[in-house]
Amino acid sequence: MFEFIFVSPTSLTIELINKDIYYTKKEYDVYLDDKLLKKGVKTNVVSLYDLIPNREYKVRIDDCEKKVRTKNVSCIFDIMDFGVHKNGTDDDTKAINQAIMMTPENGLLVFPEGVYRITSLFLKSNIFIELKKGAILLASENVDDYPIFTGELPRYDIDDNVQLGQWEGSPFPNKASIIAGYWLNNVYLYGEGTIDGNAQNSTWWINHKTHPWGRPRLLFLDGCNDVQIQGLSFQNTPCWTLHPFFSKKIGFYDIRVTNPKDSPNTDGMDPESCDDVKIIGVIFSVGDDCIAIKSGKMYMGMKYKTPSSNFIIRNCLMKDGHGAIVLGSEMSGGINNLQVERCIFQNTDRGLRIKTRRGRGKYAIIDGVEFKDIIMDGVLTPLVINMFYFCDPDGKTEYVYSKEKLPVDDRTPYLGKFTFKNIVATNVEWAAGYFYGLPERPIEEINIENCTFEYKLDATEGCPAMMSFAEKVSKRGFSLNYVNKVSLKNVKLFGNVGERVIINNVESITDDE
Repeated sequence: MFEFIFVSPTSLTIELINKDIYYTKKEYDVYLDDKLLKKGVKTNVVSLYDLIPNREYKVRIDDCEKKVRTKNVSCIFDIMDFGVHKNGTDDDTKAINQAIMMTPENGLLVFPEGVYRITSLFLKSNIFIELKKGAILLASENVDDYPIFTGELPRYDIDDNVQLGQWEGSPFPNKASIIAGYWLNNVYLYGEGTIDGNAQNSTWWINHKTHPWGRPRLLFLDGCNDVQIQGLSFQNTPCWTLHPFFSKKIGFYDIRVTNPKDSPNTDGMDPESCDDVKIIGVIFSVGDDCIAIKSGKMYMGMKYKTPSSNFIIRNCLMKDGHGAIVLGSEMSGGINNLQVERCIFQNTDRGLRIKTRRGRGKYAIIDGVEFKDIIMDGVLTPLVINMFYFCDPDGKTEYVYSKEKLPVDDRTPYLGKFTFKNIVATNVEWAAGYFYGLPERPIEEINIENCTFEYKLDATEGCPAMMSFAEKVSKRGFSLNYVNKVSLKNVKLFGNVGERVIINNVESITDDE
């Protein structure tokens, strides 16, 4: 069985309905109108290209056959008709932005094979943009080419501000992103092409903490609704790669996000205060967190009270990042209803990593998080929930690091229920799980079921959580600190050193070992 999870005028993305984790147990062929189109496919998600708009197709995989109609378009424009050069030397920014603005509603703008040199491109509503195979949008390496956007500007119709630039949860001046969308509706950006931030040939990654005006994102979506991204490769970003911000109904399907392991702050994806987000069939290999879900710091959280909610992350492959799935640390608006399933984490520092601390605020609520059917290999610590995260200028203050029971007030975050099922983790090094709640507000509930953790023979030691005064450990089982309710059901550890479970101020624990 399979279903169509993305349909554009000229492409499809298909997802198999099975219990396999990212890769299929056996190879399969894909037929389009009884013609063999792809042979020996090994992944649960596959895409088809070079289709005709508004045409019905018959797709067959094994003995399952379904019909689908591609989306209709009002017109098809070739970017070359707008004076674009595609030679990789001339700056095509102006011509491409003009082409985008001139594309009629429901029109398709096509980039054929070639290298298009750009700075910042701005999308508009109700259009389709396709990058054909071999089409490369190559960003300028000159940092002075990018305009600077202020953090926020006042509105006059209501008592509010317009957010234009943002950094780590607060309004902040930024260089314009390489691909940017503000207050868009109904946009499809897709194809087999590449969007290349070209940061390896620039100074974006050099002394990155002292960069004067913030580095561009590769793709920034602000206040958008119904933006769908499919097939493309995103690479070499100056800063975060994909950053949806206060947006709804956002989809990422069968894309690749690649940045060098040592490139700073090159998160794969940072959805912030977004709702209804689907991330399916995506490959990440980055220099920071693969997916970091956020909802702002105290100012944004208290003002807008907008959580990141209703996320589906499925059939993804995450490699070489600091964390595979990270929540926070900027989460003052809250995060809820997150489902992660049938994913592979390889050589990330952590699998699930939750980062919060005192000062994130009373709306900083994380609840309804479920991980199931996950394979991890080479993950130093598979599960980390830390309410003493020490980054930011005030992160190492006594208020943040104190283990004393402080008063619960408007600055106190809350962590609710977390469920982990059917996880196989091999080559674990530091700990299977490290959970540390606040004395005044413990983590509410942790359920771990049908999970296996096998340790690396020559495991190193390190601190599982970024918190002041944390001890280094190696081959530790589960550390549980300030948690109300814990359930371990059919949880196996192989090769750990010391106690299977170390508890400190846990109200209730069941372990069927």
